[in-house]
Amino acid sequence: MKKAVLTLSLLLVAMFNFAQEGQPVAVGAEDGPVMQIDKDIHDYGTLEYEGNGTCVFTITNLGNAPLIISLCKGSCGCTVPSCPEQPIAPGTSAEITVKFDTTRPGPFHKSVTITSNAVNTPSKVVKIKGSVKAKPVADTIPPTN
Repeated sequence: MKKAVLTLSLLLVAMFNFAQEGQPVAVGAEDGPVMQIDKDIHDYGTLEYEGNGTCVFTITNLGNAPLIISLCKGSCGCTVPSCPEQPIAPGTSAEITVKFDTTRPGPFHKSVTITSNAVNTPSKVVKIKGSVKAKPVADTIPPTN
């Protein structure tokens, strides 16, 4: 009888532990830095030729250790990200500024890869999209004599 109770007890403990392993961990419950970004895509809409091609992504550290951004890389030379060099303390935010070259007319879809020590997302890709208007044609007035 004692063996049966002991076996049943061990079985119940094992089942309880197994059931909990499948449960999702709440955001911020991980041990270490946890990166959250305010948006995955920034849509510029239609930009003027040589217009302002700057946008901002806000990163928040929901973890319990400093978040270190080790690399921010644009998908091409026309997309230049600027990432924080200092660690982002738990519970605080920082900005990633992305500058797109608006001297390239037409639609665009570009990406920025953010590499960090985050336990939830060590590598995160954010995207930018929009369209740049054609270069304005200069009005030329012939000189009069």
